[in-house]
Amino acid sequence: MNIFQKSDALYLLAFFLILIGIGTVLLMIPAAWHGMPPDASGVAGPAARLSIIDALFIATSAICVTGLSTLNIAAFSRFGHVIILGLIQIGGLGIISFTSILMTIPGHRFAISRRNTIQGFYLDGMEYNPRRIVRNIVVFTLIIEATGALLLCLVFLSAGIEDWLFMGIFHGVSAFCNAGFSPFAEGLSGFTTHTPLLLILMGLIIAGGLGFIVLHDMLRVFLKRKTRLSYHSRVVLSMTAGLILGGALLFFLIERNRLYSNMDTLSAITNAFFQSVTTRTAGFEIWPQTNLSQPSKLLTDLLMLIGGAPGSIAGGLKVTTIFVIVIVMMRKPDEYGDIKISHHRLNADTINKGVVYFLKAIALLLVCIAALSVTEWHSGVDFGAIIFENFSAFATVGLSLGLTPALSTPGKLVIILAMFAGRVGLIALAFPAMGHKNYDITYPEGSILLG
Repeated sequence: MNIFQKSDALYLLAFFLILIGIGTVLLMIPAAWHGMPPDASGVAGPAARLSIIDALFIATSAICVTGLSTLNIAAFSRFGHVIILGLIQIGGLGIISFTSILMTIPGHRFAISRRNTIQGFYLDGMEYNPRRIVRNIVVFTLIIEATGALLLCLVFLSAGIEDWLFMGIFHGVSAFCNAGFSPFAEGLSGFTTHTPLLLILMGLIIAGGLGFIVLHDMLRVFLKRKTRLSYHSRVVLSMTAGLILGGALLFFLIERNRLYSNMDTLSAITNAFFQSVTTRTAGFEIWPQTNLSQPSKLLTDLLMLIGGAPGSIAGGLKVTTIFVIVIVMMRKPDEYGDIKISHHRLNADTINKGVVYFLKAIALLLVCIAALSVTEWHSGVDFGAIIFENFSAFATVGLSLGLTPALSTPGKLVIILAMFAGRVGLIALAFPAMGHKNYDITYPEGSILLG
């Protein structure tokens, strides 16, 4: 059997690599980049020509909806911004685009496995038609992005932003896709007290991070097509709410007399909530992350690593994986390997998949941290910044302590691989293998001591 017949994961990896390659070539077009003029002090901006490593980095960051950048995005022309926006949209719907292509590839032998791959975006009993699943996800995306973009256009128009239409569309797509890119030279730092803007962005980020399964489930309940949410949706919503509320409370308590000391209470609360939400793989900055206290940086690391929900645009380890890991730590499985929780039963297969996925992700993350430590050791970079940067890249968040622009070329390659691994590698690991066979062989038990 040909190796490319074994798993759709190989097609997925190739698909994203092709997209990144195309994005890199497009960003290298001279018309996409105009550089930055000298600032008020007379310091010149970036070089007139975009290097291939920077183009590759930004293309990967956009396709992987991360938001990390080695250069100020404002240095790109409007044509370049459109390219980046297109890459974000394609990357946000990358898995859906990929599965759509899968359905067009002829070959009866692959039909069942491809159907299983696409149906992995939905729960049993919710939807079974792959084409309908793809259609529903695309429709959900366009409706939410259009609504968010319209609201943002009105906000930017009222704020006197000259190019309010494009800025509204760009930030609407970037927020829902959890990308975190902004064409403003100073990012969103000028909107720290603009509550309506922050609320709209938070709504888009949360919607993108909940996952299409949950959004569809909520819609069906709202339309009274079913009486209650699925267990998956209830877990995702409760975990999401708990992480956002808990994170906001901690950020508020830690930074109220520091970062938010000059703000009124409402603005301080809004900023605390925004920091809690944006760490969940969005990556928009309204404050430089270097301004955060050490406890806030640690909290940001943890929230970035957890990420959003499975089947969503968000990255990270996913809230359901963390839910399983916490349950395993708190509850002992029964003789069948199952764990009973909240009048439901997590079967042994679900528990095993969650633990294995968690361990593989942590292993990949540790490799990335070690690699960046090796490439940047000569620069005297703080190890905390290396950890923060890798957490942000691997969880496809986009927040940074300012290390990204200062990375060496090998360091940029490490972060590129971290973004790719976090966005594509973990999903590929979860894809069903094709042609896998189970053999009824009983091996002798191997006993080892633990603890």
